[in-house]
Amino acid sequence: MKKILATVLATAAAGIAYAAPETYTIEPTHTFVNYEVKHFGTSTNRGRFGEIEGSITVDRAAKTGSAKIVVHPGKVSTGVGAMDAHLQGKDFFNVAQYAQAVFTGEQFSFDKQGNVSAITGKLDMLGSSHPVTLKAKNANCYINPMVKKQVCGGDYEAVIDRSAWGMNYGVGMMGATGEVKLVIQVEAIKHDAAAVAEPAAS
Repeated sequence: MKKILATVLATAAAGIAYAAPETYTIEPTHTFVNYEVKHFGTSTNRGRFGEIEGSITVDRAAKTGSAKIVVHPGKVSTGVGAMDAHLQGKDFFNVAQYAQAVFTGEQFSFDKQGNVSAITGKLDMLGSSHPVTLKAKNANCYINPMVKKQVCGGDYEAVIDRSAWGMNYGVGMMGATGEVKLVIQVEAIKHDAAAVAEPAAS
């Protein structure tokens, strides 16, 4: 009888732990925001932003979540120095005035395995805020053998119109549009319970 009771209590405790919200910190060496834009309807220009920061909290039982992802436009890299400088200037990201772009995730969807399949939120950039939905192309969680912790992430995509944020340079020139495809590679490390506990009052 004692063994049965112990098993029931252990199972219940495990269920409570799983049901609790879980917080993950962005792992910057495996997280990049990549973009693709058509160059006058011909080839595709690509670039990426590194040094991404932020955190994600998910409650799989309640099917809710939140996220704050910070992108530094000054870290844009196309492989061409002159293009990077132009993107950082007033025609595009105007990094002297706007050092960050921030995505705030507010509504989460989950697949049958409990992985995040979509995140809807808002992108604050260049002083404007507009809705964006990131959809997973694949998503997964695993125990990272290096850090010995659970890591979750995947590849997420969205298509935005940059002119909605006032980034109009080149739009309409030779048929060019403001359409930008975002391809986001993200991995985030789960916090230990102790790491997310509220600090004790002094």
